Amino acid sequence: MTHPFVNNDFYDILDNRRSIRVYDEDVKIPKEEMDAMIKEAAKAPSSVNMQPWRMVVVESAEGKDTLRPLIRFNTKQNDTSSAMLLIFGDLECYKYGEMIYDQAVSERKMPEEVRDQQLQTIVPLYESLPTNVMSDIVKIDSSLFAMQLMLVARAYGYDTNPIGGFEADQLAEAFNLDPKRYVPVMILSIGKAKETGYESVRLAPEVISEWK
Repeated sequence: MTHPFVNNDFYDILDNRRSIRVYDEDVKIPKEEMDAMIKEAAKAPSSVNMQPWRMVVVESAEGKDTLRPLIRFNTKQNDTSSAMLLIFGDLECYKYGEMIYDQAVSERKMPEEVRDQQLQTIVPLYESLPTNVMSDIVKIDSSLFAMQLMLVARAYGYDTNPIGGFEADQLAEAFNLDPKRYVPVMILSIGKAKETGYESVRLAPEVISEWK
């Protein structure tokens, strides 16, 4: 049963979510279209709007050759997808705080006094947090971005597969990122499905939730 106030396209996107592992190798997503999807996905929420997600779009043969030994159990996605999207969380995302809040002021989405208070309070707080706490924050926020990107990609007619099986301790350095700053969150393969993939079942609401 669909809700009368929700666009049916939304349900189509959810109903068509499948685990895709083999893509049409002839389909390449243009950079302009990829940028548009990333821009839409970046509207995802994040703690104090620090937007800690960072991404490496691996689409070249050289890039995929670099990635292949780091995802030994997911090479089909790597070899056939339009791109592999490496999503990281930036432990020093607060360095963009001034840029973010200044833009919010310039677009009249935040008063100057609120910006100043945010910068004086939140940035020092983030700087002082232990690495493990900061890691949890950026992983949660970056996961919200990743899920939104999957839904956006589906709306654009592409398929995705979230991948957690990779050499997390080697990923950042392999793509010239500082491993002390950038925390691997997940990898998304993206492209046009060549195989239908398989459907999976979900636990019922009464199993996963409680009412008090």
